[in-house]
Amino acid sequence: MTSANLTRDETAARSASITVHRVRVELDLTGAPEHARTGFPTVTTLEFTADGTQETWIDFIGERVERVVVNGDDRPVQYDGARITVEGLAAENTVRIEAVGAYSRSGEGLHRFHDPVDGETYLYTQYEPADSRRVMACFEQPDMKASYTFDVTAPAGWQVLSNQAPAEVFEGIGMQRIEFAPTLPISSYITAVAAGPYARIDGEWSRGDQHIALGVLCRASLAEHLEADEILEVTRQGLDFFTDAFAYPYPWGKYDQIFVPEYNLGAMENPGLVTFTEAYITRGAATDAQRGGRANTILHEMAHMWFGDLVTMRWWDDLWLKESFADYMGTHASAAATRFTDAWARFANQRKAWAYQQDQLPSTHPIVADIPDLEAAKLNFDGITYAKGASVLKQLVAFVGEDAFFEGARRYFAEHAFGNTTLDDLLTTLADVSDSDLRAWAQAWLQTSGVSSLWLEKAADGRRVLVQHDPTQQAPRPHRLRIGLYDLHEGRLVLREKIELGIDQERTEVDLPDADLVLINDDDLTYAKARLDETSLASVTQALSTLDDALVRGLVWSSLWNATRDGELATTRFLDIVRRHAPGETSIGLLTGVLANAAFAVAHYTTDGTRAAERASWLETTWSALQGADPGSDAQLAWARAFATASAYDDSRATEVRAILDGNAPTGLPIDADLRWMLLTALATTGHADAETIAAEHARDDTATGRTAELRALASRPTEAVRAEDWHAAWTDVTLSNDHLDAVIGGFRAGGRRDLIAGFDDEYFSRIRSAWAERSIELAQRLVVGLFPAADDLTAVDAWLAANDDAPAALRRLVIEQRDHLARDLRVRAAQPA
Repeated sequence: MTSANLTRDETAARSASITVHRVRVELDLTGAPEHARTGFPTVTTLEFTADGTQETWIDFIGERVERVVVNGDDRPVQYDGARITVEGLAAENTVRIEAVGAYSRSGEGLHRFHDPVDGETYLYTQYEPADSRRVMACFEQPDMKASYTFDVTAPAGWQVLSNQAPAEVFEGIGMQRIEFAPTLPISSYITAVAAGPYARIDGEWSRGDQHIALGVLCRASLAEHLEADEILEVTRQGLDFFTDAFAYPYPWGKYDQIFVPEYNLGAMENPGLVTFTEAYITRGAATDAQRGGRANTILHEMAHMWFGDLVTMRWWDDLWLKESFADYMGTHASAAATRFTDAWARFANQRKAWAYQQDQLPSTHPIVADIPDLEAAKLNFDGITYAKGASVLKQLVAFVGEDAFFEGARRYFAEHAFGNTTLDDLLTTLADVSDSDLRAWAQAWLQTSGVSSLWLEKAADGRRVLVQHDPTQQAPRPHRLRIGLYDLHEGRLVLREKIELGIDQERTEVDLPDADLVLINDDDLTYAKARLDETSLASVTQALSTLDDALVRGLVWSSLWNATRDGELATTRFLDIVRRHAPGETSIGLLTGVLANAAFAVAHYTTDGTRAAERASWLETTWSALQGADPGSDAQLAWARAFATASAYDDSRATEVRAILDGNAPTGLPIDADLRWMLLTALATTGHADAETIAAEHARDDTATGRTAELRALASRPTEAVRAEDWHAAWTDVTLSNDHLDAVIGGFRAGGRRDLIAGFDDEYFSRIRSAWAERSIELAQRLVVGLFPAADDLTAVDAWLAANDDAPAALRRLVIEQRDHLARDLRVRAAQPA
């Protein structure tokens, strides 16, 4: 039986008896351009000491293991498909493993992509949390750090990259061999290799005697769209900021950033070779919010060079030790060091929305989570670990002060550089510099789950009480926060004053004068759902868009959305506020989030009897706002995208959609390939574009993105036969890449056409266990989540959960989460006024 799912206990036992020092990895990628070749030779030599054991296992998932040599002696190959058993160990050991790895199409391990534009082949690795074993034999756990030396043979003329710069290059006929300098001690999951004819732009960052070579790379066919100058500018600004903030020089020698195809994540913090999704390269128009999001991701990954790479969590329980910090630091650095000064407004409106949603699921967990195995770790890259953790760190900064926080970070890096840590290590350091006992704070914030709600009540004697409630909490949390008081003056909401206070009780009496808008948690210092009282709700209904501060507007939008999701604010009232004030929203980051929330509310929170009318109304809202937006503005582009999305659910503007595609677009609107595909897919979804029309668009955009978009458009056509084909392909076509599987699933769900797909509900529940067992976790997760039935009741999912209590915990978690999303939809619909 293959034992791919590593547990915390067994890996802790391994690291207690095995200390790895050096790992050499030899990869032969010369056969990668051959489409029929499925694997690549990989040879790993591991040097380690063994204390008190003569046997261990080494992790590897590939096509086969051909040879195992222990201290110069050939040994029988004992390999179960995930683990290589090694026996007869001495105190000092050198183990050489010769194997064949498998090229990936799922984005896990060594992903191979053939570019349809020019026929070129591109490779890159993605490992977190545990896929380096798909490329090399290794000790696949974060607390077994080693110095890695990569030796890569690849076709001549290719860019070949790893964590370090090349130490030696050997040229041959049609090939090249590059031996890279050894790394400093790092975990296996942040090693990296990329190879292919990538286009490259070079730069440099200097500070005193330190000179860091910078590189920005992407596929050659995308090079014309690469905004390398801005990426390099943000990179230099980030290195300036973090070098000063952390007082620890960037330790990894070089800083390459490569944008790669079919990527599962936003980015990955491999030291010296950061990988990013190509979604950050726009082939046409882009809003400033998109560029701000890219800058935030660049800085998030850069923060990891210290939080995560230099100092690494011991096991995945403390994943937050890197992700929460990077999410906080990326936003902080964006606001402090780049032109994207609205980063905290976008965080409050979008990232925290992700956290609030995740924290209200049955699967919510403490920021410091209990992660017994790798499957659980894979699913914990979620809104709790990232956005809630970052929100709580912002509260910690308010609690101990910014100076103490950064001084604590400096001491933490100095003390634990190249090591592994736990929560206690960080708390000890922060407590020392802040002269604060943080144990109670950590218990309240890091080791509990759930989100508190804050609202104001007026007592019988007129005094105000600030109420904190969280149904999952035994004790109230401590909050440092501000309350903003705003007055309506000549139709505008204007700040009068802010009152700062600390609370740690369920009910706290506060001395507040009356105001037209009372904004709890002004400046967004704490993590809580802040409710608006009726007077405040009436004021923002009238004048939300007149608030000058984008962060304040973001907090109001967030409060409205949370109340809508909780069924406390009628969906129709929320949509009315959006119709009134979204066209006047000047922050493109906020506007993008508001439009997404409005579309979601129409699709999920309207009742069966009102949904068609609300879809039509929302389509008209987007069309009208598109007509009224300033030509060439970010808002115009955002409304055009919202119009395209809405047109997939209501075809009353199909003529206008076709007119835009035919060249009659609103003045100033850039009609790039991606917007064209959004519009055409909307027509396909509503039956106004056939396969021939879709093929013609593909001929116009014969790129990798175009081919994926064509697959999505074809899969979206509204016939039972097409949706049946989608269903069958998603479950059975193992040649579909990760992006192509998403396209098929997206087509199957397109337009909210339950009438075309409800007949597959029962089959879904009969398939998911076998899919989980047979497919990689990345692809299985997409199937389980993407094809979950949006039924009108919970009967079928409850029956499956009752009958499958022995299913893998990670699979049950996904199903339970999807059940909760559906239950919320049903609950919010039922709460709508008649």
